[in-house]
Amino acid sequence: MRASDAERERIAEILREAVAEGRLGMEEFDQRLDATYKARTHGELEPLVRDLPDIGAAVAPVAAGQHLTGSMARWSDRVGKPATSAGAFAFWGGFRRRGNWTVGRKFTAFAIWGGGEIDLREADFEDREVVIRCFTIMGGMQVTVPPDLNVEVRGIGIMGGFGESTKDEGIPAPDSPRVRVTGFALMGGVGVERKRSKAEKQRLREAEPSRGRLEKGDGGK
Repeated sequence: MRASDAERERIAEILREAVAEGRLGMEEFDQRLDATYKARTHGELEPLVRDLPDIGAAVAPVAAGQHLTGSMARWSDRVGKPATSAGAFAFWGGFRRRGNWTVGRKFTAFAIWGGGEIDLREADFEDREVVIRCFTIMGGMQVTVPPDLNVEVRGIGIMGGFGESTKDEGIPAPDSPRVRVTGFALMGGVGVERKRSKAEKQRLREAEPSRGRLEKGDGGK
């Protein structure tokens, strides 16, 4: 069914409310807002706010120790959501996928004389098996993943590089999605890096004093 101007404006208002509440980053907000005003049917509008509460809707409280989105969420809560992006392209420029977004089960990225950033630390996943295909010619891509994500890197570098580096040590969680990064880099590079998000680092810093007090208490017994 065709969408009306009033319906497009209602979706835009939901997006504005979401960015004001911190549910959306500015980049994702701009992308969704642009898609809203270009949408012609209800089917194009509905996915743009599927993961957002309506204006004035009550939001269920978050249980202690549980977060609904981002790197703090349990892996089971981050799998099985509708994809918000299945690909990216950059030509003499760049692209970025980061923050709270949902990667499709097959994500394909191209960078020609340009660069791209794919950050999975705060991302959700459409499926438990995800394939990210990276192709770059005289350009570069950076894939950043959390330390406990199950990642397999299989790419080819021709007069370039395609590999994984570890910045934060970690052991893949048994319930995490399995992500395969494939593709090739021609006179360029694709790098996969394990790195904790700022939110996760903050949580670990806040947990340190509590752990120290517990260990001190145990030592006194």
